[in-house]
Amino acid sequence: MPYLIIILLLLVAVAGPSLWVSRVMSRYSKPTDRYLISGGEVARRLLDELGLQEVGTEITEKGDHYDPVQRMVRLSPRNYQDCSLTAITIAAHEVGHALQHANGYMPLMLRTQLVRWVAPVEKTGAALLMATPLIIGITRAPIAGLLMAAGGLLTLGAGVVMHLLTLPTEFDASFGRAMPLLKKHNILAVRDESHARRLLQAAALTYVSASLMSLLNVARWWAILRR
Repeated sequence: MPYLIIILLLLVAVAGPSLWVSRVMSRYSKPTDRYLISGGEVARRLLDELGLQEVGTEITEKGDHYDPVQRMVRLSPRNYQDCSLTAITIAAHEVGHALQHANGYMPLMLRTQLVRWVAPVEKTGAALLMATPLIIGITRAPIAGLLMAAGGLLTLGAGVVMHLLTLPTEFDASFGRAMPLLKKHNILAVRDESHARRLLQAAALTYVSASLMSLLNVARWWAILRR
């Protein structure tokens, strides 16, 4: 029962930030012509001002992000083309990641390395956990199953570690890079500063939900194995 309560609390914790982030992003996505410059143009301008002409910009259907491998700032169609507060703020946030990369910001560099192996490791962990009851049934040795379960939980926990490492990266991109850039280059209207801060907080908190989801996955499997 305690594990069920923990899982329910985690579900609420996961859903809460996600709903708030969606609400904030939607609220400031209109009017679409609030500024005279689009999100894509903001990204290009800031990159050029920073001397990062080698970093490209393009539209993506896979969500706003910076790709450190291909050195590309990718924005959703709306954030690339619209001139809304959301569009220019999110564009600046992703440029913040490009600046982190150029400066060798350690949390980003570590996360980039982790991303390459976390997904297959998590899949291995899930497979080990699913196989645990079968192994116990075949070998009749509970210790073998416990070892497999421990290994599975540890590998699933790798995702938690990666997402926790992502949090400082996101907040630095928002408040250590994006906000100063928007103000320095006179892109952001003074009246919108508080709203932009809320948007940048939402951009960073997107990964809080991902972190909690990874933790929820571990807790769910632990509850199953405790039965």
